Amino acid sequence: MTQPIDKLPDAEILLADLATRLKPVISDITALVGIHSGGVWMMERLLPSLEESLGHPIEHGRLDVSFYRDDFGQRGLHQDTKPSQIPFEVEGRHIILIDDVFYTGRTIRAAMNELFDYGRPASISLAVLVNRGGRELPITPQYCAHEMQLPAAWNLQLRQDEQGAFHFTLEESD
Repeated sequence: MTQPIDKLPDAEILLADLATRLKPVISDITALVGIHSGGVWMMERLLPSLEESLGHPIEHGRLDVSFYRDDFGQRGLHQDTKPSQIPFEVEGRHIILIDDVFYTGRTIRAAMNELFDYGRPASISLAVLVNRGGRELPITPQYCAHEMQLPAAWNLQLRQDEQGAFHFTLEESD
């Protein structure tokens, strides 16, 4: 099958754009939560810029939603499952979930379910590099650097090279 698009967006440019969109909404009671793995990579890259604009460190954590997915029975457990780490009080916080590519909304639903196990946040927003279309749940990103449509037979993957730079790859679904 031929690729559905010729040129993929530049992930580094999208990350800079997302940082610009997030800076005005970061406050003292905001916390960032990256979803493994691409969302955690993004959060780690966004933190220095966002903390500089705020003037102090931002609480942050990581989620691996593998056990919370509604398709866990079909997908099973990935070999690179990592523990979730939420080292701050979730209760009353404004949480910004960070993920790389938004597709159906199921990963985000799983992340919200797990996040509520830690407490009741004041609000949850979603920041992504790309919304690739295909939403199946009433969940949508509030902060998105790029929108595109991809057929269901293709996966857009965020990759990180040895120097830490981001790029996208397009792969056929299994």
